[in-house]
Amino acid sequence: MSDEFDVKICCMGAGYVGGPTMAVIAKQCPKVRVCVVDLSQKQIDAWNSDNLPIYEPGLPEVVKECAGRNLFFSTDIDAEIEKADIIFISVNTPTKTQGIGAGRAANIKNCELCARKIAQVSTSDKIVVEKSTVPVRTAEAVSRVLKVNEKGLKFQVLSNPEFLAEGTAIDDLMAPDRVLIGGQQTPEGLAAAE
Repeated sequence: MSDEFDVKICCMGAGYVGGPTMAVIAKQCPKVRVCVVDLSQKQIDAWNSDNLPIYEPGLPEVVKECAGRNLFFSTDIDAEIEKADIIFISVNTPTKTQGIGAGRAANIKNCELCARKIAQVSTSDKIVVEKSTVPVRTAEAVSRVLKVNEKGLKFQVLSNPEFLAEGTAIDDLMAPDRVLIGGQQTPEGLAAAE
């Protein structure tokens, strides 16, 4: 099965950013295998049903078209990370409740936990894309976590901020007015961004 796809993507986080973004990638790129993973079985069950966990105009039609073809939803996080070439981190970044920035700054703990899981499970080099509503320099924090892997693996970390608005997310994803991708200004980083 893996030979029928040019690229395999895993998206960690089946919420408002991950689900619609990956559904549109699957629609626009039929030769790309996209799997959205989440810890919540309830969330994944909803994505695999006719009652999606979020409402967004146009989303049910996109998911229905792609589900089972090149769009999948799973709780088998380890297996999907292992087979992926590109991993998106699209997890919840709640407001900090304590410490510096409490009540104002985003807590990037979930992004760092994803990076730890990626480093733990991966057996090959990967491109990791942070795609959550996160503060500047989150990609650096993710990169620091990934660099300490003991397997000698190389991870290129990219930042791809989202600009979704409720009610127009699918239209915005299908015809974005801008796409930003940032990464290390090295030959490897530039190649990953391409």
